[in-house]
Amino acid sequence: MSERVRVRFAPSPTGPLHIGGVRTALFNYLFAKKHGGDFILRIEDTDQKRFVEGAEEYVINSLNWAGIPHNEGQGVGGEYGPYKQSERMHLYKEYADYLLENDKAYYAFDSSEELTEARERSQKEGKTFAYDSITRQYLKNSTSLSADEVKERIDNGEAYVIRMKLPRNEEVRFYDEIRGWVIVNTANMDDKVLYKSDGLPTYHLANIVDDHLMKITHVIRGEEWLPSAPLHVLLYKYLGWEDSMPKFAHLPLILKPDGKGKLSKRDGVKGGFPVFPLEWKDPASGEISAGYREDGYFKEAFVNMLAFLGWNPGTEQEIFSLDELVEAFSLDRVGKSGAKFDPVKTKWYNEQFLRMKSNEELASLLKPLIDFEVEDGYLAQVSELLKERAVFVSDMTEDSFYFEAPTEFDEKTIRKKWKENTPSIIEAMIAKFEGIQDFSSENVEVAFKQYLTDNELGMGAVLPNFRVLVTGKGMGPSMFQIAAILGKEETLNRLKSGLQKFK
Repeated sequence: MSERVRVRFAPSPTGPLHIGGVRTALFNYLFAKKHGGDFILRIEDTDQKRFVEGAEEYVINSLNWAGIPHNEGQGVGGEYGPYKQSERMHLYKEYADYLLENDKAYYAFDSSEELTEARERSQKEGKTFAYDSITRQYLKNSTSLSADEVKERIDNGEAYVIRMKLPRNEEVRFYDEIRGWVIVNTANMDDKVLYKSDGLPTYHLANIVDDHLMKITHVIRGEEWLPSAPLHVLLYKYLGWEDSMPKFAHLPLILKPDGKGKLSKRDGVKGGFPVFPLEWKDPASGEISAGYREDGYFKEAFVNMLAFLGWNPGTEQEIFSLDELVEAFSLDRVGKSGAKFDPVKTKWYNEQFLRMKSNEELASLLKPLIDFEVEDGYLAQVSELLKERAVFVSDMTEDSFYFEAPTEFDEKTIRKKWKENTPSIIEAMIAKFEGIQDFSSENVEVAFKQYLTDNELGMGAVLPNFRVLVTGKGMGPSMFQIAAILGKEETLNRLKSGLQKFK
């Protein structure tokens, strides 16, 4: 690409950032990094009625946690700021005025009650109301009123909005980097409000102006904005910016696990999985919504999962580092169809990244979660065993027998496996173990199997009782490894102590 790639993520601070928004940010980040460009964060806060305290900080914290920070924009700065729309209000009116002066927009004075009446009339006639080239002739606006009446209304301070003036029966064509050519007739569009009666621009005008002034080269956003894209294309044309218009790419929806509809917060509550990157506390109600970070997901697993919601690398590879994602990513591998969210697969990703962690790193993550004073080296050995059976680091806290002798023993194992001759079998096994000089897992296994051979015993007659006396569990990792980690003295003490209890 000849020009420097500049993409933006432009959320509204109306609440917590849904994973669909994070996915949009991720794809923008990957595209920018792939092409050596800029990833910009712009806060679109023109809808002050829906503004939520703390939402902007939440967005920034979420991107930073996921490891996809912006290199320009709100909180970082840059030469095209400010990057918050509420601080750019002085910019938008001149462009609305330009459209008015060039007959590409008009004043509309209709009250909300009058518009409601117009909708109700259309419904009675079996039609869907649209403020367009036909209905505008009968409504209260500067295309149907005389110039003198329009001036009088404005001079008298009457409330008005500025609407886009769409042509009648004209095809709007643009190329979408994911969907190919999109063609929409203006007969199926309406005259959107560009400037509201409160003096604030709508998203349609503000985002076009900002994208142009910030020299955005590619607009990568969710599919929900696809119906608005033809309007935006016309705005670029009417403002004289058609030659510098960015390329568009509309990402597929993230669907519910059953594929029926868009994934929502309610689906997460119902299914027991987060739909937000970080935990969110609603400032109004105090309600707390789960977050991936607080639920124990690694950011690498979270990002890997998001990347595969709508994109595929064209290979069998499923586990990617962020650098590998940057290298592999391209918009032509993004699909058009909605992507089903799979909570089971999401856990699988976390499991894979957990196993890829070093024993030392896992030990450092595990240490704050346990109530036992243990050496780091010992905890690293324990982590090596535990990580093969865990999805989250918190799962590794469930086996307390690594840190203290069991006080409870699996009843099912005792009931089925503890026989009249078990005490004598265990005593003989203890004697065999006492002869082991180097209490490694390999030596414990050799001694154990030799003991079985010498005494013509089956594995099932000894191993379950060996396990239950040392760990209290009926199942688990290799007992030879567990014994080696616990050490000779501790293993023998547990066997002797347990034996006394069941004698």
